[in-house]
Amino acid sequence: MEAVPRMPMIWLDLKEAGEFAFNAAVKKSAVNVPRDFEGCSTLRKYFGQLHYLQSRIPMGAEQEAAVPIAWTEIFSGKTVTHEDIKYEQACILYNLGALHSMLGAMDKRVSEECAAGAFTYLRDHFPHSYSVDMSHQILNLNINLMLGQAQECLLEKSMLDNRKSFLVARISAQVVDYYKEACRALENSETASLLGKIQKDWKKLVQMKIYYFAAVAHLHMGKQAEEQQKFGERVIYFQSALDKLNEAIKLAKGQPETVQEALRFTMDVIGGKYNSAKKDNDFIYHEAVPALDTLQSVKGAPLVKALPVNPTDPAVTGPDIFAKLVPMAAHEASSLYSEEKAKLLRDVMAKIEAKNEVLDQFMDSMQLDPETVDNLDMYSHIPPILMEKCAALSVRPDTVKNLVQSMQVLSGVFTDVEASLKEIRDLLEEDEAQERKLQELLGKVPPPQGSPPPPSPGLAEVSKECSKYMEVHQKASFTNTELHKAMNLHIGNLRLLSGPLEQVRAALPSPTLTEDDKQVLQNLKRILGKVQEMRDQRTSLEQQLREMIQKDDITTSLVTTDRSEMKKLFEEQLKKYDQIKVYLEQNLAAQENVLKALTDANVKYAAVRKALAEVEHKWNTTVQTLVASYEAYEDLMKKSQEGKDFYTDLEGKAAKLLEKARAACQAAETNRQQILEKEMKKQPPPRPTAPKPALQKKPLELEAGGLDAGALPPLGSLVLPELPELPEELRSLPP
Repeated sequence: MEAVPRMPMIWLDLKEAGEFAFNAAVKKSAVNVPRDFEGCSTLRKYFGQLHYLQSRIPMGAEQEAAVPIAWTEIFSGKTVTHEDIKYEQACILYNLGALHSMLGAMDKRVSEECAAGAFTYLRDHFPHSYSVDMSHQILNLNINLMLGQAQECLLEKSMLDNRKSFLVARISAQVVDYYKEACRALENSETASLLGKIQKDWKKLVQMKIYYFAAVAHLHMGKQAEEQQKFGERVIYFQSALDKLNEAIKLAKGQPETVQEALRFTMDVIGGKYNSAKKDNDFIYHEAVPALDTLQSVKGAPLVKALPVNPTDPAVTGPDIFAKLVPMAAHEASSLYSEEKAKLLRDVMAKIEAKNEVLDQFMDSMQLDPETVDNLDMYSHIPPILMEKCAALSVRPDTVKNLVQSMQVLSGVFTDVEASLKEIRDLLEEDEAQERKLQELLGKVPPPQGSPPPPSPGLAEVSKECSKYMEVHQKASFTNTELHKAMNLHIGNLRLLSGPLEQVRAALPSPTLTEDDKQVLQNLKRILGKVQEMRDQRTSLEQQLREMIQKDDITTSLVTTDRSEMKKLFEEQLKKYDQIKVYLEQNLAAQENVLKALTDANVKYAAVRKALAEVEHKWNTTVQTLVASYEAYEDLMKKSQEGKDFYTDLEGKAAKLLEKARAACQAAETNRQQILEKEMKKQPPPRPTAPKPALQKKPLELEAGGLDAGALPPLGSLVLPELPELPEELRSLPP
C-alpha cells in the first residue's frame, strides 16, 4: 500500500472583502494575499494586529469608533456588513483556515492541522451569527474535514514508513471517525441547505472515503493477524476489507481518475491478500473463520490535533503597532489576570488528569465494559449467520437424504470393486498353488516358499494389472474412509440446521444463572453506571470551568482601577470560580470510594464472569461448527460424486480383469493337464506280480522322484487301463 495513489482532498474558497474604512495599503495586503505560506503569514500578522487594535480602541458592536465592515458570504455570494471589528477578525481567521486547506490539498499536504486550528479558534472565540459560512454547523464540518484530512496525511506517511500494521489500522480507523463526523454534518438538513450544490459533491467524496479507509484499516488488521498466525481472523479481516472496498467503488462513480486509480490499486492489493489467505486456510491451516462482529473493533488513534492560534504571539504577529494607543498598565494588568486564570486552570487540570490516569489504569486492569458485562441478550436469539444457513437449507429439504444416499452408493461400488479384486487375487493364488504341485509331481525343485513359480504370460499380465488396481484401491480406500468420517461429523449438524428453529436455538449453549448470580450482575452494572456518571460529571465541570475562564474579561474594570488595587481586584474576580472548584474536588474525592465498591463487586463477579466466558466460548464454537458443517455440504457432495465416478470406472476395469483372470487360469489349468498326460505316456509299464483275477482301477503310484498321486486330484483322476492276465511262463521274466 506504500505506492497507492493519493486521494483528492477538499479545500475551501477564500472570502472576498468589501468596504472597510482602513488604509488602502493595509486593505490590499490583508485581503489579496498570495496563495502560499507567505499569504498565511500575512493573514496571521494582520489578525494579531487587529486583536491589539480592538483591545485599545472601542470598535466593537455599538461602540463609539465602530465602522461598517463588508465581506462576501461564500455560499450565496451576498455581501454581509457588520459594524464590529470582531467581524473583520473572524473573516480574516476564516480565510486563514481556507488558505491552509488549499495548501494542504496540494502535494506537500502539511497544512491541514493549521486549518483545523484556525476554524476551532473561530468557533470558540467569535459569534456565529455574522454569516452563514461561519455558523456553528459549518465550522464544525470544516474542523472535522480538516482533522480527517490531516489524519489521512499521517496515514500516508505511516504506510510509507512501514509502521506496524496495528498502528496503521488504528490511524486509518480514526480517519474514518473524523469523516463520519463530517458526514453527519453534511447529512444535516440545515447544513445541506446552507451549503447548496457543493453539499452533494462533498458528501459523495466523504462517504466514499469512509468505506475506503475502513477497508484500509481492516487490511492492516488482517496483516496483523497474519503476523500473529491467526489465519482464521486473517481471512475474515481481508474479506471485510474487500467488502468495504467494493462499497467504496460503488460510491466512486463520477469521481476523478485519481480516485479510480487509487481504488484499482487497492483492489489489487486486497484482492490478492484475500485470495491467498483463503486458499492457505482452506488447504493448509483449516482454522475456523470467526464472524467479524465477534472480533474486537478497531479503535481509532487520533494523532493529529487542531494547532492553536495565539493572536498575541510576537513571533507570529510581530511587534504591537498600537502599543502607544492604550495605557500599558491596563494591558499588563490584563495579561497578569489572564496568567492568574491560567494558573488556576493548570492546578485544577493537574488534579483531574492525575485522577483520570488512576481511573483509566484501574478500568483497563478490570477489563469491564458496562454494555457487555453480562452479554445475556445474545443467547435469546439465533445469530444472523446461522439464520441464513437455516433459511438456505429450508428450501433444500432433501439435503441430508441426498448426502446419505450418495455415500451409500459410493459404499456399494466400493464393496463391489473390493470383491472383484479379492476374487482375482484368490484365482491367482489358486493357480500358483496348482502350478507348484505340478512342479513337484514332475520332480522339479519348486521355488522357495514365498517365491511363486513364474506364471504364464497371460497370468503375469493379469497379476501386474491386479497389483496396480489393488494399489489404487488401497489409496482410494483411505480417502473413502476420511470422506465417511467427514460425513459422520457433519450429518448431525446438517439435520439440526434442516429442522425447526426451536431445535437450533435449543442446541446453542446458554448460561444458567442463579438469583444470587443475577444480583451480583445487577450490583456490578449499577456501580459501573456510577463510574460513568462520575466521568461525565467531571468532564462537564471541566468544560464549564474552561468556558467561564474564556469569557472572563475584566479589561474595562482594569482601566478604571488604581494600580495599587489590582491584586485585590484579581482576588475578588477569581472568587467566582470557587463554587465550581468545590464541585470538582467533591467529584475527585468520590473516586476512591467508587473504585473500592467496584473492586468488591468485581471479586463477587469473578465466578459469574468465568462461567459466562465459558458459555460464550461454547456458544461461539457451536455456531462456528454449525456454519462449517453447512459450508462442508457442497464439498462432501462433490467429493462423493467424484468417488462414485472413480469407483464406477475402477469397477468396470476390475470386472474385465476378473474375466481375463478366469480365462487365463482356465488356460493354465488346461496346459497343466496336457503336460501331465505327456509325462504319463513316457512312464514304462509296471513289473508283473503274482496273478490276480483282474487288475483293479487304481491311481498311479510312482517311486520317490516320480509322480505323487496325492498331487493329482486337482488335475483330474488318473487311472491305468485294465491289462489282460499274463501267461504263466511269462510271469517270471523281468519286464
